[in-house]
This record gives sequence, structure tokens and C-alpha cells, in this order.
Amino acid sequence: MDQRTLNAGTPRDYRALSLVLARYRKPDGARGLFELAITAVPFVLIWIAMWAALDIGYWICLLLALPAAGFLVRLFMIQHDCGHGAFFRHRQANDWLGRVIGVFTLTPYDFWRKAHAIHHASSGCLDRRGIGDIDTLTVREFLALSRWRQLLYRLYRHPFVLFGIGPVYVFVLRHRLPMGMMRGGWRSWLSTMSTNAGITILVAGMIWLLGVRPFLLVQLPITVFAGSIGVWLFYVQHQFADTFWASDEGGWNFHEAALRGSSHYDLPHVLRWFTANIGAHHIHHLCSKIPYYRLPQVLRDHPHVAAIGRLTLLQSFRCVRMVLWDESRRRLVSFGEIRSTRPGMVEMKTPHSTDTQSIQTEP
Repeated sequence: MDQRTLNAGTPRDYRALSLVLARYRKPDGARGLFELAITAVPFVLIWIAMWAALDIGYWICLLLALPAAGFLVRLFMIQHDCGHGAFFRHRQANDWLGRVIGVFTLTPYDFWRKAHAIHHASSGCLDRRGIGDIDTLTVREFLALSRWRQLLYRLYRHPFVLFGIGPVYVFVLRHRLPMGMMRGGWRSWLSTMSTNAGITILVAGMIWLLGVRPFLLVQLPITVFAGSIGVWLFYVQHQFADTFWASDEGGWNFHEAALRGSSHYDLPHVLRWFTANIGAHHIHHLCSKIPYYRLPQVLRDHPHVAAIGRLTLLQSFRCVRMVLWDESRRRLVSFGEIRSTRPGMVEMKTPHSTDTQSIQTEP
């Protein structure tokens, strides 16, 4: 299967590729333990170094918070692989490791796994938005809102809210009692309350050993940095200009949405390591049981796949502007590219011209 075949874009091609990738799915238990050790141990050591640095200068502590946040993000990626059954061969080993890590990442594992499974099953489907993804409106939906609700959506999509306030709200508050999914049964309640209990015991123990102020001075910046990095990664993996969205009636299918609706975030090597290769997100969505340490091998063996949805670090910063799905152009657009002229009409600015063209949005 070559690049030209993939560009043809038939569901059969994407499905065939997923079958080819299935041979990379087998996890290696020894490799998993090694990956866990080289992530958890440095995180603990840096945390201790940050606490020791409080007597020298807080600026040193803040500098060390960045690599500590990187290792915490990597721990979350291990938890993520556990949720897909991709870290160890046995489900119980994956689940119990995921639950333990969830105490450190402030993420109730069983609840999160359920929501994330829904995200994978419905990613890119306009009819099934709202669980496990960034809220995204179509141009038509946005223009149909009142001025007040348009303003709220603009505030929600503002970078300071999405990557500043939002991560703190999600990890510190919302995950403590995620009401939207708690109707799923006793497992969701047990997962959330058990994680909360573990967090309470851990925090109380650290405060008893160190005191409230030292603990907060060390842990808060790590939590804020790691949360912002995590939300940014999730955002840029699906919110890029030429991503894929479609309705069920409009031709949505799982394999095409996985490959074309997820980016290949081609990060520098050190960032690729800290993010556990999650940048190869199109491959991950197409075959989610591939362990993260096998994703680079997939790219090496299938270089034509690496070009699909590729984003560099510099290019990714432009994705912040992509806030609305334009169904007529089948791409994400910015607020600046649209303006209402009269009900049912949109004027669209072309990217390379000051001219505008009217696009009828009525059925």
C-alpha cells in the first residue's frame, strides 16, 4: 500500500492498513516494566530535588517543575496505554497499574477509560460530539447562537481558557466528581471515589511529612504545567485545519476518521520521548492496541503513513486559531474567516485574498 493508494481515501484502504498494523500490537512485559521505571523513578527524584531547592531559591524549583511535568505527562501516557490494554498482556495488570497511576495524574482510571473509548469510537463524527473531546461547533451552529452564547463559545476556545484555566478545572475539580458519566453504574462511582481516596491519603501524607506550603509550592506548578501540556497534546491531535469531520449520513466511518481526523504531531526527539510517541496519533487511533514504544517502528516500516496529517511543532501553534468546522469547505476555520451578513448566509474570506465569497448555509 503506497501513499497514492492512501490518498485515494476509500474506507477499504484504511481498513486494510489497520489490518497490516495489527502485527505491532503485542506488548512486551519486560519493556513495559522498563518504561515504567525510567518514567516513575526520575519523576520522584525530581520532585525531591524541587523540595530541596526551596531553601535555595524558588526559581530553581520552577525550572525543575518543567521536566517533572514532562515525566508526569509520560506517566499519563502509560496510564493511557493501560486503558487500551496495550501496556501489559493481561487486562488486570493494565487496569491496576492504570488505577495506581491515576492517583498521581488525578484521573479516575475506570471512568476515564470509558469516556476515552467513546472518544475513539466516535472521533470525527458530527452526530456524536461531546464526550472525551474538545467542544467544536460548525459554522452554521455558531451563527445560529445568540450573541451571548457566541461570546461564551469564544471564551471557551480562547487559549488562556483552553490551556490555562481548563486543565486545572478538569484535573483538579471535574475529575473529582465527573457527573456527566457517573450514570454509567457503580464502577464509575467506585473508580472516582477510590481515586479521590488515594489522592487524599497521598496528599495528607505528604503534607504531614513536609508541611502544607512546601507541598503546594512543589506540586502545584507540576500539576498546572502537566495539565496544560496534556490538554495541548489532545487539542492539536484533532484540531488542525485539514482534520476529518462528517455526519453519519455524510459518510463518517471509523477507519477514515481515525487516520485523517488525527494528526501526526512530528515533535523533536526529546519531546517525542516525554510524550511517549503520542504524536503518531493517526496510527494510534487506527490501531489503539499498539504499545507506544512500537509506534516509531510503524513509522519506519511504513514511511508513507508518516506524511498523513503531519504537523511540526511550529505549524501546530497555528492550530489555536482553528475553532469552527466549515461543512462547505470540509475544514476547520478561524473566527476571523467568517462573519454573518444575514440569516442563513456566511461571507468567507479566502486565505490568500481580501475578497470574500458568500456561502449559502441554509438547507
